[in-house]
Amino acid sequence: MFDKLKQGWTSFIALLTPGENSAGWCRGILTGMGFLIILILLVGMYWSNEPAHFDVRLNAQEKLTGSGLDTVPGAITTSALIRVAETLLDKPGGYLTNDVMPPGLYLDNIPNWEYGALVQVRDLSRSFREDFSRSQSQSTEDPDLIIAEPNFNFNSDSWLFPPTESEYREAIERVDSYLLRISDPANVDAQFFARADNLASWLLNVESRLGSLSQRLSASVGQARINTDTAEESAAVQSTPSSAEVEVRTPWLEIDDVFYEARGSTWALMHFLRAIEVDFEEVLVDKNAMASLRQIIRELEASQRTVFFPVILNGSGFGIFANHSLTMANYVSRANAAIIDLRNLLAQG
Repeated sequence: MFDKLKQGWTSFIALLTPGENSAGWCRGILTGMGFLIILILLVGMYWSNEPAHFDVRLNAQEKLTGSGLDTVPGAITTSALIRVAETLLDKPGGYLTNDVMPPGLYLDNIPNWEYGALVQVRDLSRSFREDFSRSQSQSTEDPDLIIAEPNFNFNSDSWLFPPTESEYREAIERVDSYLLRISDPANVDAQFFARADNLASWLLNVESRLGSLSQRLSASVGQARINTDTAEESAAVQSTPSSAEVEVRTPWLEIDDVFYEARGSTWALMHFLRAIEVDFEEVLVDKNAMASLRQIIRELEASQRTVFFPVILNGSGFGIFANHSLTMANYVSRANAAIIDLRNLLAQG
């Protein structure tokens, strides 16, 4: 009996003590895990590259290639909307916001970039549905845009049942259908109306988005601001009282998130405005507003300059270190101010 117990104990100790074979297996497993980690990091670095710019005119021609249709007013802006939405899904790594596996799981710069571009896509698709495709407030909505606009507003981080990509892909297909219909001279049901009031309505949303981004970017260093929520109207009231001064500061861990959200937003808006420059050319020339639009585009182009430092610096503004958020806020706020001027020009008779 004691011999059997001794033999069993010896066998158990042998299992716990790595021999040459088991040591080799351990080294192999650790080496494989090391290579896997390095591969995930390299793929993550590749996926973190921001998408390149594209030519809006050439993009519209490519969208209509094979259909035998020519570009009409609205085709370039519609094609730009499609291309930006496709970029969210088809860039290296695909759509990362809803990823639940590495490397997409640990990446945050590109998901925030995606959200910034997505907000601009949502705003423009809403303007297509409510303004650009309709002659007046009593006219009917376009059947494709009725589906596309809410699909773009689907939950941005759903990974299953249904995945976000499937909803956005259907929205893209609907906008593509709308593009073909407005480009077909025989189809009079689908229209794009390049009017000053339509453009001004969309620019009002753009102005609001850029104003918010500018404030959030500027708050990277923290500021004590005078509360101006009800400053311009003597009879204005608000639901709950607030102090005369407010301390505004973007949390330290969110500084790079806001920065890349602004990068994505300005990237998408830059392409949309380049398309607007073509489709609304007659309106802009008539309102003497072409120079204002081109200045906005130039400010947005400057916001897309390469960031050469590997992390987003958050210096004090006048200190020895740069502050990337304040630099971005400068371009965003200048573009926002120019949009206000542009809307004023469009409102003039």
